[in-house]
Amino acid sequence: MPDITAPIARLDGVIKTYARLTALDGADLQIRRGELLALLGPNGAGKTTAIALLLGLIRADSGKVELFGQDPQHIDARRRIGVMLQNAALPPTLRVGELLRLTASYYPSPRPLAETAALAGIGELLPRPYAKLSGGQQRSVQFALALCGRPELLFLDEPTVGMDIEIRQKLWTAIRQLIAEGCSVLLTTHYLEEAEALADRVCVMAHGRMIHEGTVEALRSRVSLKRIRCISALDVELVRSWQHVTDVRRDNKRLHVTTAEAETIVRRLLDADAHLSELEVQRAGLAEAFTELTRDADQSSADPSSTTDQREAA
Repeated sequence: MPDITAPIARLDGVIKTYARLTALDGADLQIRRGELLALLGPNGAGKTTAIALLLGLIRADSGKVELFGQDPQHIDARRRIGVMLQNAALPPTLRVGELLRLTASYYPSPRPLAETAALAGIGELLPRPYAKLSGGQQRSVQFALALCGRPELLFLDEPTVGMDIEIRQKLWTAIRQLIAEGCSVLLTTHYLEEAEALADRVCVMAHGRMIHEGTVEALRSRVSLKRIRCISALDVELVRSWQHVTDVRRDNKRLHVTTAEAETIVRRLLDADAHLSELEVQRAGLAEAFTELTRDADQSSADPSSTTDQREAA
């Protein structure tokens, strides 16, 4: 009987170089059954290389790469995944329904066409040529192609780029349904609110290494910053000059202040503006935590004592 607690895909101490550039430097990653793992990092962090290794598109220089306990290039492993990459070259003259039927034919037990279309929200697009669709509609079709084989593991690389808010929300709903069905998802995204809304775990990469792995809540807890919002007539530059204020901006009448000393700043705001109203204090979100982690990694990488070039070529 298979071990249901074992990771279904993993990188273990993986090193991958391109000429003199190191894309991955001892990278470790595990994807568990029935979870959504968000792989985050700035451009050049190594995300694309990590995904290419798990898909079997490239080989590691050293370390172990496994997909369902097998070599990622093994056909039995590849039939159990779905993939939506940032760029897709699809036959422009084929109609959407034709594309779905063709792709589904490659899998042993695909979803019915109507079920796939309904889940991806593209039912009305089935008779239309792919080339005649908008960019957001084409991304929705690519999502449908990725899930039509009933994958156990779905790779989504920047899936909502080019989508409007309504289509993005529909895709989020579909992803949650897939997770509820037991599908695992590896998501890369630059929309941190997307990771915050969907992820069970996040893995943050920088310079070819995994620098943090855990729940969204655990990542947020690493950052001491808090956000204060209120309606106030106080001058932005005045508040910016206060000690412990990290950032401040105004949105119409509302003042937004970021600080690690929320209680101190709240008292000062109330003292300075007797008419202040609608005061809210929130812990920093994933965006602030991500920024702080990657900034620390950049500073560490810039240390002259570091001799390894960890930049990514891909």
